[in-house]
This record gives sequence, C-alpha cells and structure tokens, in this order.
Amino acid sequence: MKRLFIYLLIVFGVTSCNLNYQPYDGIPESELKDDIIGLNGATVGNYNYLKDAYYQRNFHFFGEYGGDNVSLSGTTSDHLFYCYNYQHFPAMNSTTFFWEKAYQLIVGCNKVILSIDNDASEELKQLKGENLFLRAQTLFHLTNTFGRPYYQNPETNLGIPIKFDDEVVNVPNRGTVQKVYEQIIADLLLAEELMGIERSNVYASKEVAQALLSRVYLYMSGTPENPNLIYAQKAKDYANKVIESDRYRLLGTEAFKTYFRKLPEQNTETIFAVKHTVDVDDRGWESIGSMYNHIESQGWGEMYASKPYRELLDQHPEDARHAFIEPQYESDGFTLKERNGYPIYYINKFSMQEERPTLSSPVYLRLAEMYLNRAEANAKLGLNEEAISDVNLIRKRAGLTGDALYSPTDLKGRESVFTVVLEERRLELAFEAQRKWDIFRNGLTLDRNYPGTHEQGDALLSVPPEHPRVVFYIPESQILVQDNLIQNP
Repeated sequence: MKRLFIYLLIVFGVTSCNLNYQPYDGIPESELKDDIIGLNGATVGNYNYLKDAYYQRNFHFFGEYGGDNVSLSGTTSDHLFYCYNYQHFPAMNSTTFFWEKAYQLIVGCNKVILSIDNDASEELKQLKGENLFLRAQTLFHLTNTFGRPYYQNPETNLGIPIKFDDEVVNVPNRGTVQKVYEQIIADLLLAEELMGIERSNVYASKEVAQALLSRVYLYMSGTPENPNLIYAQKAKDYANKVIESDRYRLLGTEAFKTYFRKLPEQNTETIFAVKHTVDVDDRGWESIGSMYNHIESQGWGEMYASKPYRELLDQHPEDARHAFIEPQYESDGFTLKERNGYPIYYINKFSMQEERPTLSSPVYLRLAEMYLNRAEANAKLGLNEEAISDVNLIRKRAGLTGDALYSPTDLKGRESVFTVVLEERRLELAFEAQRKWDIFRNGLTLDRNYPGTHEQGDALLSVPPEHPRVVFYIPESQILVQDNLIQNP
C-alpha cells in the first residue's frame, strides 16, 4: 500500500500546460512493467482525470450547452457562455483546459498500455484494457469537440493528434477524422478482447467497451437521408451485446425518477459513471449541477430547461421525465419565478447524490441509450417495427401507455420513424451532453429560436451542420507552441 500511495502522489501531483505531459517522471518504464501495484495505481490516477473539472465540466459544456435543451438566463464571465452562444474564439479557457487535461489522460494511459503485453496475466490484461478504453473515450471526446461530424468527408477533415507515447519530443500532427475513429475502434476492440474480469460500473469492463463501440459506430452511421448501413449494423450489434449481457436492468418507473441521485454501484441501469464521493469530489459552486440548480443557498441556478424541450415533455404530463425538471414558483404556488425575465425551470440530474445539493456522479453510458442506439440503427436500416419497439420500451418505462405509444403506421404526426427515435433520444438523454452531437452527426440544423441569452448580440439562432462553429478552435496556446497544428477555420 505504501508503494501505491507513492504512485498516486506522483499521478495527482504533477501538472502541465501542453500536450507533452509525462505523468510518471522519475519512474522508468522498466520498473513499472509487470508491477501490478504500480500499474493499478497509475490506472486509478488515469480514472481520476475524468473527475477533474477541467475535463468533466468543460466537456459537459461542449455537448450540452450548444444544443437546444437548455436556456441560459444571464451573462457570465465563465467561458461556458461562449460554448452556449456559439461565439467561440481560440483562447477560450474551457477548450484550453480540456485539451490539456485530455492529453494528460492519454499519455497516462499510454504509459500503462506500453507496459503490459497482450499475453500477460488476466489481471494485467484487464488493466491494459481499461486504459485502452480510457484512451479511446478521450480520443472520441476530443475529436467530437475539435473535428467535424463523421459523415462530412472524414478522410480529409482534420480531427486531433493521436499520441501513442509519452516522449516529450513527439508532437504529432492532427490526424484525419477517419484516422482518429479508426484508432478509437482499434483501442475498443482490443479492450473488449483483453478485459475478462467483471468490474463495477465505475470502472471499464468488456461491456463498457462494447457500449462505447455502439455509440461510436452510431456516430459513423451517416444521416437518415444517406445512412451507412455497415456502421448502422455494427452500432446495433454492439448495443445487442450489452443488452444481452444480462448485466444491466432498466430501473422501474418510480425508481427512475431519482436515477441520478443514486450511487452508481447501486444503479442497475448504469453501465459506466464517473464516481464522485462526499469527502473528496463535491465541487460545490464549480460542479456541473451548480449551473442547473440552486438548493439550500448552493449553486448558481442560471441554466434552465428550454422552452422547446419543456413543450415536448409537456405533451404527456404523466411522463416520468418531468421528475428531472423543477419549476420554481412564487409564494402563491402558481406564479413562476423568473430571472432576468426567463422562467426558472431547474434541472436536477446533477444534484442531491447522498443529499448533497452539488454532488453527482455523471453517467457516461447507460442501458436506455443502448436501446435508443439500437432503435436509431434500425431506423437507418429500414427496420421500422424494431425501431418503434425499442422506442416504446423506453416510453413505457417513463410511464406512458395507450395513445402515447407509437406504431409503424401511427407516428403521431412525426414525419418518419427516424424523427420518432431522435425525439425520444432528446427526451430520455436530455442534459447528459449528447444532444448537440445527435443533431449535427445526423446532418440536421440546430434551431435555437427560443428564449435565452443566446438571442442577444450577434445571435446565431440557426446553426447548419456545415457551419464552422459546429466545432471549436484548437486552443491558441497549442497553436503557438506547436507550429505543426493546423487551426480550424
């Protein structure tokens, strides 16, 4: 245990400001190789990067604040404001810090990956697989942030640098989006092969790798007008692997209403979550939840559920997903409170774990998404009845019955089965940092013609999928010190 403690001090105590980060300075690879205590400690340190606000909080901004489910009620000096209003610039703190922390994580994973042979012991292979998963997930997050949607010429559009080692002199060029996705898939397939030990849902396992493969292939599956049937089938196949693994269960309707307050290990639906603990990880005013809620004088409570999302949800007042939205009323119990003229609808998906207002363990993968991945894949494959069946499964869990359910011949006025599926993804996965990607990867235009401070100034209220600001600028600090990096237009 003493040696593990030393490793963790090294992992957590070193900081850096550029891509070329060595998290284990002073520990030769020869000493780390085959050292299960050291490799386990290093792996714990790599998981810890996911909890860092520079990574987790900023990535949440990128995926959620640029969508249409949220409405900001005021201006702020936090650079989250520019994620929200599409007024990006190269020196944004949020992209700079996320880039740095993501590559610290990748290099930390590389050290472990390079230290373990593929024919090592089962325990060592498990650790290698976990680090391959972490590297793949980080590459996926990076390329979604800085590289264009996959259907848009992935063989020529630039993604992000793919770093395989921890050498200071190695500063790779940006790989194409296609090359980055190929590496993500290669990492996940090897991780799936290597990991054979069952782990709790706050660590990677074979099923966690399969779940992320389902999402990755879905992101590659093209648009509804021009689907890639090969990748759609793969997305479906990997969703099936997770569903049929029998490791996970959808929560019942009543339990679902408090889904995000539960500890990850106590939640049968969660596939992978980043666990936050009371003693160490309550970020307080810097937490994700602090922007969405204000409880017991804690939290900013400035980002609310948007009008179009509420209108969609309100089509069925009995929908259990109302439990995640908390309208705030004046003392009369009828009049909605407002902030700067915007009605206050708090979001509680990141609040009240262990009764702490700003504590949560963000869920990255859950079983409901696997059913919805399969539904979208089936819609693109032309298997409408199968797609509708999975949508109805999710709707029934939300407490909907009768006329609230769909059939292939009764889409309730929606134009296609794909539209039904995407709308259900919006309802079910709202505020989980997926909505923006779901819009643009399917070649759709983001409609932001609804109340919020994004309407002010040089507003960008309609964002087509080809718009330059669908992606963020490469951080200026990286461009200045690495002249081989090409800036996004």
